[in-house]
Amino acid sequence: MNDQSSRKPSLIYDGDCSFCRIWIDRWKQITGDHVEYAPYQKAADRFPQIPKENFAKSVQFIEDDGKVLSGAHAVLRTLSSTPGKRWILWVYESIPGVASVCEWTYRFIAQHRDGAYTLTRFLWGAHVGPASYVLTRWIFLRLVGVIYFIAFFSLGTQVLGLIGKNGIVPIENFLQLIAHQTGVERYREFPTLVWFSSSDAFLQFLCWGGAALSLVLVVGIAPRIISVLLWIFYLSLFVAGQTFLSFQWDILLLEIGFLTIFLTPAQLLPKLSHEPQPSKMILLLFRLLLFRLMFFSGVVKLASGDPSWHDLTTLTFHYETQPLPTPIAWYVHQLPIWFHTASCALMFVIELVIPFLIVAPRRLRLIAFAIFTTFMLLIIVTGNYTFFNLSAILLCVLLLDDEMVKRALPIRLWGSDRQILQRSRFSHVVITAITAVVIILNGYQFVRLFLQREDVSEPLSTLARWCAPFCIVNHYGLFAVMTDPRPEIIIEGSADGKRWLEYGFKYKPGDVNRASQWVAPHQPRLDWQMWFAALGSYERSPWFVNLCVRLLQGSPEVLDLLEGNPFPGSPPRYIRALVYEYHFTDFPTRRTTGAVWKRELKGLYLPPISLREK
Repeated sequence: MNDQSSRKPSLIYDGDCSFCRIWIDRWKQITGDHVEYAPYQKAADRFPQIPKENFAKSVQFIEDDGKVLSGAHAVLRTLSSTPGKRWILWVYESIPGVASVCEWTYRFIAQHRDGAYTLTRFLWGAHVGPASYVLTRWIFLRLVGVIYFIAFFSLGTQVLGLIGKNGIVPIENFLQLIAHQTGVERYREFPTLVWFSSSDAFLQFLCWGGAALSLVLVVGIAPRIISVLLWIFYLSLFVAGQTFLSFQWDILLLEIGFLTIFLTPAQLLPKLSHEPQPSKMILLLFRLLLFRLMFFSGVVKLASGDPSWHDLTTLTFHYETQPLPTPIAWYVHQLPIWFHTASCALMFVIELVIPFLIVAPRRLRLIAFAIFTTFMLLIIVTGNYTFFNLSAILLCVLLLDDEMVKRALPIRLWGSDRQILQRSRFSHVVITAITAVVIILNGYQFVRLFLQREDVSEPLSTLARWCAPFCIVNHYGLFAVMTDPRPEIIIEGSADGKRWLEYGFKYKPGDVNRASQWVAPHQPRLDWQMWFAALGSYERSPWFVNLCVRLLQGSPEVLDLLEGNPFPGSPPRYIRALVYEYHFTDFPTRRTTGAVWKRELKGLYLPPISLREK
């Protein structure tokens, strides 16, 4: 071996060690042809300068100039041989204490190789090589298209009644107010295409155009371009929607949509076998989003001070007080208190403990996927939370790698001509920059959550404020403070001020004999806002007065949002609103009367109003 400088670096390992062999297979896939691998049983004679007992104790890395490294130093030098991984060796050699910890860990594992091998198989399974996510991305992008379609289609059926010219809160009035109060900054602070046109036709174009583009994404044509357009369209509607698009699932869809832009392959026609591997940095950001979504949901409940979360009694009333219960919710509400208490405790485990499995080895990630998905399906069964739970399940899909999902896909999707393509340098630079910004904004959200402060640091706060209108990184946490009991607004109209007729809503509770309905993933946004309005007064919900005015005017677009019109001939002269307290009935009452709800009048919510003088 006199001409060692002409050789590639070599890693020599114990070929009789099962633990060594399984990890060497992984490292070979990482380093490619940058490092030569050989068992010392066959290669020891090539390196007479290394005592044979050293080979048995630890792996040996021989540099191309003959320099020998061993133990953890050898492992990290091997992994740093791949371009872009040199930081691994820098951490070992430059940060005090890291080398000592790494070498102690290596020695411990070397002394317990059989146990380490068993643990490896338990955590990773038979496949420990670098995970592929091409098939996973294929599934993910199509599910993104499906959820976008649901969101656009659902909004398209309501948009004119909500924000159209004759809607509850016309977008034209909103834009005029913003333009009057701000200058050119309005285009950044309120980024929406509706600045170009606020007509009903353009609002419908955004909704139905978005629905059509969603189907194109499902097909897989020009996914990156389509992803950009979908995000812009939905962001435009989100800004234009004002209070009716102020929900956490809207900002979650925007955050998912933004990251999806950088996950998509840059191609025009779908061809799975020619798609490059997704960026690991973008996959990390998606997992960080899932962690934040689940973990924040648990933390905000404990931090809210609501005693029902602390004594685990929330679920004893949640099923009847949630915005739109499903038919199953009535039955779940009847279950014993111990069941609700245990369910609440289990929920905290899922939201506060299981998220840490998101960054664990593959089998633990699979467990997290199963638990999160089951959790979301149970919520879907008991509550109409639109496409929110579907979006959470969508994020869980990226916990799976190709080895976990490829058996469920037709073999023709993969093909035999699989090619490993590399992203361009420009794409890598853009993704790195986006990753840095998103991670910084994530840090800002964590600081806000745990310090309960907005003024964290001026540069960080400035960046967060600048990015906030685009919903790149958001704060999550549903039901921090629970509602008990359930107030419900009933709107009534009258032609003479004496005989009052009730306006029925399509989905929210009204008639006590009408059972709750399945409505998700569609979101009846007016029904949802009625739930929020009942928690306060009409003065705190200006849109509610606008709704009543539209009913006095007989606006067809607004009446389409309701179950029916009790005044088909002409609009009523007066409108008022009463507030009732609603509770689920029990089994005996339902069997006897058929009533699902019982209600008690609590008072006047909105005094009678009229557009005409008496």
